[in-house]
Amino acid sequence: MRIVELILDEAQEMMGIDAISIVESPAIQEDFVALNSDEIKLAEVSKEKKILMGALLVPNKPIYRKNGEDDEYYIYFSKDTIAKASQLYLKNGYQGNSTLEHASALKGLTLVESWLVEDDVHDKSRKYGMNVPVGTWMGAVKVDNDEIWNEYVKTNKVKGFSIEGYFADKMEQSDKKVEKSAEVEAAELLSEIRKIITGNE
Repeated sequence: MRIVELILDEAQEMMGIDAISIVESPAIQEDFVALNSDEIKLAEVSKEKKILMGALLVPNKPIYRKNGEDDEYYIYFSKDTIAKASQLYLKNGYQGNSTLEHASALKGLTLVESWLVEDDVHDKSRKYGMNVPVGTWMGAVKVDNDEIWNEYVKTNKVKGFSIEGYFADKMEQSDKKVEKSAEVEAAELLSEIRKIITGNE
C-alpha cells in the first residue's frame, strides 16, 4: 500500500487548512481533552470554560485513506508542513472556521490557542495526559455554542479534531519536476544536435 506525503504547494492560492472539524473518530487518532473549571481553576472563574484541547495534526502519522473500491493508501504530514500549515491557518484569519463531522458549518467555535509541541516533557499537552510527539500542532477551541457543548461534547459524541484543507501530493509534485527537467534535458540535447549538424559549435 502506498504512503503519500502531503505538502503545501506555496504556488497554489487555495492551499492549507480552512477549517477545524469536531468529529467522533479523528483521523489522527488523538482525542481532545474537554477542559472545564474543575480541571483548570482561574481566579474568580466559576462557570465552565467550555474549551476543547487536542491535537490538530501529528507529524509522520500514517492516516488511512480510500478512494473507490481498490485505491487504498496512507497520507502523512512532515513537521515542516505542519508548522507552515498552522501558521497559514492563523495568518488567513480562519480561527472561527469550524464544522461538525466535516459536514455542517458551526458558529460559536473559535481557535483561541495554537502551538507546536517543542519538548517531550515540558509542554502544556503533558499536563492533560496527552503524549503527542514533538512537532504536533495543538489547539484549544472555545465553544460558545450551547447546543454543541451540551449535545455533542458532554455526551462524548465528538472525541477529537480533524482538519479540512487542501494539500499537494509530494510524489505528484516530484513527478512534475522530473517531467520539467526531462523537457529541459531534451531541449538542451536537441540544441547540441542542431549545433553539430549546422556546424555552429
